[in-house]
Amino acid sequence: MKALVYDEYAKNDDYASILKIKEVEDPKPKPNEVVFEVKAAGLNYNDIWGMRGKPIQIPMPHISGTDAAGKVVAVGDDVTHIKVGDRVVSHGNLACRVCMECTDGREYDCPNRKVWGFQTGPLWGGYCEYTHLPEVNVVKIPDNVSYEEAAAASMTLMTSWHMLVTRAKIRPGQLVLIMGGGSGMGTFGIQIAKLYGCTVIATASPNKLEECKKLGADYAVDHRKEDWHKQVFTISKEIAKKNGTSPGIDIIFEHIGGSHWNKELTLLKYGATLVTTGATTGYDVKTDLRHIFFKGINVLGATQGTRAGLEAGLFWMSHRKIKSVIDSIYTFEDAAEAHTKMLNGNFFGKILMKPS
Repeated sequence: MKALVYDEYAKNDDYASILKIKEVEDPKPKPNEVVFEVKAAGLNYNDIWGMRGKPIQIPMPHISGTDAAGKVVAVGDDVTHIKVGDRVVSHGNLACRVCMECTDGREYDCPNRKVWGFQTGPLWGGYCEYTHLPEVNVVKIPDNVSYEEAAAASMTLMTSWHMLVTRAKIRPGQLVLIMGGGSGMGTFGIQIAKLYGCTVIATASPNKLEECKKLGADYAVDHRKEDWHKQVFTISKEIAKKNGTSPGIDIIFEHIGGSHWNKELTLLKYGATLVTTGATTGYDVKTDLRHIFFKGINVLGATQGTRAGLEAGLFWMSHRKIKSVIDSIYTFEDAAEAHTKMLNGNFFGKILMKPS
């Protein structure tokens, strides 16, 4: 079968120098696995980390791709709930399912977990014509959700759901700040917060602000401005005056890190929550602890999520309350261009790839 493979790290993010389309052996299912034909796969920032070999080194030769959707073509002897012909999407959190954390319902905290298509291999990910996963790591796609929509939702929808619903315990009527509203994560964050009846302020670059509003954000702010946080706080004061509440943000949905961190902390109300799942603009931040202890702020980490969370998100997608926002679709032949686009940030929603 055809697969997108690399066997060395990219210097200076020169992806074209390492990404090659190669013929590799077709997968055969283990007793607990399913094999599916990949119809669409979504790009994630861990693809870039993998090609850099930072922050961790990965198995070589490598096939990336954590978010893949397709049609089942073979099942192992022990598979009971998935059959040939089913339409499925990957749940990329490979947990052991037997440790204390897993049996406590916290598969995202499993000490032995791996992110499929990032930490797995050699030659085990979604950027290929056919791939394989344990039965527990695929979810059936609702009939009215396309392969493309499912692939765009796989990890970002699940992680966004985990951040806001599982970790931050979002409640109706809260004021929620979605950082990076134009990203794959941000587009789902906006929609989940609106699903819960919250008022949403989204931040994004100038060319994405109106798109965030079209998606449901009540306000949109350019976070490239030095004083963006002052504008957000002014909005919160206007809302507070209207509602007779205190100004500030109830929940901050954070995944970009970098220089915004302390500005975000200043915006939170007493007892409010910041939930973070990434640091695409930098992870080595300085924290003014006064914002945390004096106001009793909750700073929560979140990584991936549960299969149940992905299924919940797909349920709402099937009822058209949440949708995937797809920026563009590339073939494997144009993979270097697709990844460069993601790195440069000139996209809105998710970038997908297909074998051909």
